[in-house]
Amino acid sequence: MTSAPVARPRKPKDLMSRIPAGFVRAVLRGHSSLGLAFAALIYLVCLSGSIAVFAHEYQRWESASAPQVSAVTPDAVQAAFEGAIARGGKDVEHVYITLPTDDFPRLLLYVDAAKDSEFVADATGRIVPGKPFAWTEFITRLHINLHLPRTWGGFLVGLIGVALLSSLISGILAHPRIFRDAFHLRLGGSRRLQEADLHNRLGVWALPFHIIISLTGAFLGLTTIIVGVLGMAMFNGDVNKVYALFIPVPPIDDPRPAPVLDLEPMFSKLPQDGGRLEYIFTEHPTEMGGAALFNVKRPDRIGRTDGYAFRRDGTIYHASKSADNNLGEDLLSGMGQLHFGWFGGGIVKIVYFMLGLGLTYLAASGVNIWLARRRDKGRPAPGWERIWSATIWGQPASIAGAAVASLIMGETAAAIGAWAILSVAFWLLAFRFDARGLGKVGRIATGVLMLLVVGVHLALRGGAASADAVAWIVNAGFLLGGLALLAPDLRRAASSGPAVVTH
Repeated sequence: MTSAPVARPRKPKDLMSRIPAGFVRAVLRGHSSLGLAFAALIYLVCLSGSIAVFAHEYQRWESASAPQVSAVTPDAVQAAFEGAIARGGKDVEHVYITLPTDDFPRLLLYVDAAKDSEFVADATGRIVPGKPFAWTEFITRLHINLHLPRTWGGFLVGLIGVALLSSLISGILAHPRIFRDAFHLRLGGSRRLQEADLHNRLGVWALPFHIIISLTGAFLGLTTIIVGVLGMAMFNGDVNKVYALFIPVPPIDDPRPAPVLDLEPMFSKLPQDGGRLEYIFTEHPTEMGGAALFNVKRPDRIGRTDGYAFRRDGTIYHASKSADNNLGEDLLSGMGQLHFGWFGGGIVKIVYFMLGLGLTYLAASGVNIWLARRRDKGRPAPGWERIWSATIWGQPASIAGAAVASLIMGETAAAIGAWAILSVAFWLLAFRFDARGLGKVGRIATGVLMLLVVGVHLALRGGAASADAVAWIVNAGFLLGGLALLAPDLRRAASSGPAVVTH
């Protein structure tokens, strides 16, 4: 008598493995199509965003010779305010005042006039000579609106954020084993499989960061569209009423000429409860309808800022307490800091920078995998390979060239021009070099230009005499980055040694 075989219980499948194969193939095609359609723009936005994380450090680096200011008195702020208006010329509409903090020990003023101007003042409020923050403006605007008109550029960057978020989601759905194989790397074999594994692993390991960055980027970029839709749905198209839900309504417009707005009495009416005044926004400071908004940062949470709006006579007409915010208001007010990593000091910025470079690699490697797959199937696309190599290596070199131009000329327009010329030059080189050669040219050019940035800064921006440690750290970053890019060629030159002449 034989016993019946005992059925072994099947190991339950995880949720991802139950996705039908046909659905996976369809999503994979969509993932590839979406990535290819937006690849270059996603790559550029991610690369520029990784660099822009250190925007405040770049401002200190560009103003290395300016006096460091730890605190200022109301008298000094008023003196700097009046000095900036005097230098800003006629038709001053707004003046933005950034007060010194531990992260940014400068008294900075931006005048919105016929010719926009930025000024730095010392602890007494005296405007000091110096160049504007051309490089910081270049890299942040490249990330925020790609140097297009702000509304359209911001909208495009918002769409790129949506495309990136969609690519992340479709990438997860297109690879049912992606979490199971989270630490599976096929190294040393096929270059395509190796790059595909690294692409998928980076996508999983930093998935929370990728989602946060793409989601907040999409929201910030599409704010104009969102506000417009809310205005049509709730206020018959009046978008000003939507903005009034989050910012104070300006006082009644009164264009009659008046003395410069007096900010000193307003300081005394701010509550002394542990908050730190970080920002003052003035509107129509030389008109009777002038007003000022004081932003007081609360130290207990991201995006916690109290706002106090004053009329010309020093009376408060609007006050908003961040302690009264609901969860949605806290999320909205902290979204910019969360997107750029400006909430936890230097360590958080370094982590954001490294993770941002990982996201940049995802954008680049996705196209590399598609090109390698075509090559393996006997359908190579050498023209597209050259163009893509010119893009992913040309952009770092072009951005480094923009940094050199901004330091020499002190103008954002010069940085934009250098970036555009170098970008086009690399695409033209695609007609002369193959993909591997373009990669080498781009790597060497980027390394050389990064070293040149350090030399120009030390020579022209007072870097050698700067007492600001951050300026030295930024220079060290450029120096180490340039040497790392040039290291393979330096090692090769060292190993080859001098040529031996025989007779």
